[in-house]
Amino acid sequence: MKPIVFSMPGNEALAESLRIGLDAEHGNFTQRQFPDGETYIRILSAVKGKETIVVCTLHKPDSKMLPLFFICKLLKDLKAKSICLIVPYLAYMRQDKQFNSGEAITSEYFAKLISSIADRLITIDPHLHRRSSMNEIYSIPSNVLHSAKLISIWIKNNIPNALLIGPDSESEQWVSEVAKDAGAPFIVLQKIRHGDSDVEVSIPQIEKYINHTPVLVDDIISTAHTMIETLEHLTKAGMKPAICIGVHAVFANAAYNDLVKTGVKEIITCNTIPHISNKIDVSGIILDCYKGKN
Repeated sequence: MKPIVFSMPGNEALAESLRIGLDAEHGNFTQRQFPDGETYIRILSAVKGKETIVVCTLHKPDSKMLPLFFICKLLKDLKAKSICLIVPYLAYMRQDKQFNSGEAITSEYFAKLISSIADRLITIDPHLHRRSSMNEIYSIPSNVLHSAKLISIWIKNNIPNALLIGPDSESEQWVSEVAKDAGAPFIVLQKIRHGDSDVEVSIPQIEKYINHTPVLVDDIISTAHTMIETLEHLTKAGMKPAICIGVHAVFANAAYNDLVKTGVKEIITCNTIPHISNKIDVSGIILDCYKGKN
């Protein structure tokens, strides 16, 4: 029996790629809002006894979560064999401890909610900051996929003479991994603090790389403040216009336009969140994971 793929609104392109790759059925359902703002869900496809896949990336998650909760609960009520949630961008991972008295540890609450409606979770490069594993908070099997190799391949195929740049020491592990697979050199900016508000940023061995194309790589581009600051330092140092690459195109508020205004040569992201900057396709690694190939 073929699996059946349901796409939550806004996820149609990725869901269709996965459906074709799995030779799966297209899941039909209706979602609309009543005049009072409540959500109506009706599944039109036969799902009893079938493996079901629900594709829903979770940037700006609050408006997406209730419809996702409803459709997964309905799939269970209709006796689907299993529910696999494919969530390329997973929200509520940052608040993983109580920084101030009375704060909600929302990553744990959210994990319990997701674990209650699905049998399996597949996601890409979640923000595992103080967690060593998704299993610490998720009680269902969770597959964490990584986009570093895909980014490396894109750089290798599209940017000759690339120089990967990390904005600070915390980025070194991530940038070095991408650089290694891309066969490109990398440097990490060094910050020298002279006082509370006097910070000097240096670019190591700048003369050696002055003819390279700078490539900034990060996992999440949200406010873009770090990238914008880094771009300013590169411009002052006389380097070529840079290319910015991010996994998740969150781009809060006017972040994308702010980044464009810096004169950056190009902005590239993975299609974990639909955006005009998407040029790196993650569907292949998701398919391999679902099929048990990685």
